[in-house]
Amino acid sequence: MDARFSELLTPFLKFLGEQEITPDASLRELGLDSMQAIELLFAIEDTFGVTLPDDDMNDTTFATAGSLWTVISAAIDAQGAADGTRVTAA
Repeated sequence: MDARFSELLTPFLKFLGEQEITPDASLRELGLDSMQAIELLFAIEDTFGVTLPDDDMNDTTFATAGSLWTVISAAIDAQGAADGTRVTAA
């Protein structure tokens, strides 16, 4: 996962405390609710310069940090391929 992603995600996770965000971290258990998920979506799109597909906006995508990062990473790769600037998401 990208360090920017972890930094972006942290303020949305009110129960995170001093824990590190891992790929299997449950976003709901760490305090992400549906309203915050919408705010997070806008923040992700602004930060990474991508548009996440509507089909990926579901409970499965927002289940864990890793599942959300997988969708973001795919969108970054797709955007890079479309632009001809292939950027690899870490």
